[in-house]
Amino acid sequence: MTVQTQTPPKPSPLDKFPYGWRYVPRTTPEGKIEFDQVPLTLEDALHPEPDDVMVNNTAHARDRAYLVGVFEARLAEDEHALVLDDVLVVWDVPELRQHSPDVSVIFGVRDKHKEYATFNVAQEGVGPELIIEVVSPNTRINDVETKVQHYHRARVPYYVIVDREQMEGPVTLIGYVWRPEGYARMPLDDRGWLWLEPVKLWLGTAGNCVVCYDETGTEIADYVGLSGRLADMESILGDEAEARRRAEEAAAAEAQARAAAEARARAEAEARAAAEARVRELEAELRRRRGEAELRNSPDEQPRS
Repeated sequence: MTVQTQTPPKPSPLDKFPYGWRYVPRTTPEGKIEFDQVPLTLEDALHPEPDDVMVNNTAHARDRAYLVGVFEARLAEDEHALVLDDVLVVWDVPELRQHSPDVSVIFGVRDKHKEYATFNVAQEGVGPELIIEVVSPNTRINDVETKVQHYHRARVPYYVIVDREQMEGPVTLIGYVWRPEGYARMPLDDRGWLWLEPVKLWLGTAGNCVVCYDETGTEIADYVGLSGRLADMESILGDEAEARRRAEEAAAAEAQARAAAEARARAEAEARAAAEARVRELEAELRRRRGEAELRNSPDEQPRS
């Protein structure tokens, strides 16, 4: 009798590293430095270190990239508005360890063009106004429970959760606004949309994706990698004219936005120059009047008895 055997499947890396991993140095007896790949814990996923490798999924990556692209385009003209993509935030709160929010929107930064590996709230003098976490099912409890408490302690005004219990959806939007006694739940409108006050946009869902809409309800396009995606669509659709038309429309929209920004900058510069000129005029007038007053009060100018 022949016994058929089947080769067991190779274990998935996720079996050993469900949350990700980090490399920890170790000195061998010979004095060499080697690195061990150590699995992360759920607590490590809550408070990651700079070089940790986190396990994510395509739905998570897609939503995060879309939100970052939309917010950056929305705030492009604000030289002090910063959008961070999965960057460590070190809080200015005793005993509150760092987090790495999926999306952080921060206003009032001194240099939005600086390369941030870590954003230190105490050093920068400002903290996130809006944080959005895109849930990964295996670390969901961190986002929907623990971070609600932590971000409230950090006084984050708006905390929004793109919640998925499974990668395939459905998607649920949960929004919180800061109150002294605790976060208050933000209401969804009749369409199931959530108003994001800091960026003046609606957040909704379509299928297993998040979608942003402007004040008029118009859907906001996905800005991330626009030129690359147009090239991909050109080959997929086999329609070079259509791809070229879309590229030209994108370029025209970008040029229009740039022209509007330059016009605003010129207007602000002119207004600033006019204000500075007026200040100089007033200062000159003040000096003149003070000079006349000093002449009147001079002993040489006093009437003789």
